[in-house]
Amino acid sequence: MEVLTSRIFADEGSPVRHVLALDIPSLRAFMHLDTVLTQVDRDKFTVHPEILDELHIYHLTPGDKGTLRVTELTSPLETVLAEALGVDRVTLIRCGGKDSIASEREQWNDGSNTLCVAPGMIVVYDRNYVTNDILRSFGLEVFEMPSSELSRGRGGPRCMSMPLMRESI
Repeated sequence: MEVLTSRIFADEGSPVRHVLALDIPSLRAFMHLDTVLTQVDRDKFTVHPEILDELHIYHLTPGDKGTLRVTELTSPLETVLAEALGVDRVTLIRCGGKDSIASEREQWNDGSNTLCVAPGMIVVYDRNYVTNDILRSFGLEVFEMPSSELSRGRGGPRCMSMPLMRESI
């Protein structure tokens, strides 16, 4: 992360001057960030609730002479994301809702790993019925796809997709 961020900051033409680094627990269930946190709308994210208590957030900015300035942020994730996105507030939609058993089961089936194809329009696996109903209750347009074989590869719709060209929003 530090090497990539340093290279981005070294490019004088790059408009990127702030990077958020989220240090998630090193567990197989949390292989990488999009397995536990994915933006699904301008101000909404799916999240696996188990990361929230153990998450460390760092703000990286350019330092002197090509160095990085790293600051650990102590504000709640919602606050950090809202400030970074320039919105009043961010909603974290918990995988499985408040049901810890559904949360664990649906996280194993990539319930937090969604593919956002447009703001508020997401592709999800059909087997995560608790989370999918919750996503709909937040006004999101949910497109379910069969997951019996894809989920065996241990990747959600976002992980199992190819890069998309998108219009600016």
